[in-house]
Amino acid sequence: MKVLLIGDIVGRAGRRAVRELLPDIIDEEEIDFVIANGENAAGGFGITKKVAQELYNYGIDVLTMGNHTWDNKGIFKFIEDDQNLIRPYNYPSGTPGRGYGIYELDSGVKVAVVNLLGRIFLDNVACPFEKLEELLNEIEADFVFVDFHAEATSEKVGLGRYFDGQVATVFGTHTHVQTADEKVLPNGTAYMTDLGLTGAVDSILGMKKEGVLKKLTTQLPQRFSVATGDTQFCGAVVDLDLENGLANSIIKVREVYQN
Repeated sequence: MKVLLIGDIVGRAGRRAVRELLPDIIDEEEIDFVIANGENAAGGFGITKKVAQELYNYGIDVLTMGNHTWDNKGIFKFIEDDQNLIRPYNYPSGTPGRGYGIYELDSGVKVAVVNLLGRIFLDNVACPFEKLEELLNEIEADFVFVDFHAEATSEKVGLGRYFDGQVATVFGTHTHVQTADEKVLPNGTAYMTDLGLTGAVDSILGMKKEGVLKKLTTQLPQRFSVATGDTQFCGAVVDLDLENGLANSIIKVREVYQN
């Protein structure tokens, strides 16, 4: 069984990369299930119902989120009804939406997708280690995939090592820079610190350079907007072992679509 993981989709440029490149990747790699981070998919900040449906139509099965989950206020109107949209599980009790989902494939295989938010340099949320440990004692699935949306590489590596052998994959999102440390850990969990940016190549983390540079050099407030031009598609393909619920391999993916 193979699962495709897609790094943070940023705005229209990122959605275009998915539209143009995803179908061929699914066919060529014989992908069974697709998970993508969509917290920047609508204008670079948050997601809308229309954008979520657009991404599902392109072939994405589950969208995970992160610290920009609530940036587009329209999400409150549909997050409860969208079974394929996952926000961080370690938000407080009573937060709208769901922090994990379990999906049954046509083959009968059950896949669990969990979204967690890091605590270093990000929001004051519950401990992701404790919350995931509790959840793993409650759910039943053949494979568990964890999107750890976090800033600090140490926190991401730590979560991967802590749950090595307990989940199929721990993959990082949020920093929009693809890392070169994809590996299967000693006890069988596929790990990668950050899947990378699915968005404009000539950009700073998917945004137009000018506004970001002005902010960095002056510290004055700036309105960021999504960059245009050639786009990149970043992520990873994980090959899974149906016998033990763990990973055989993880291969990094980066393709460029020239506009």
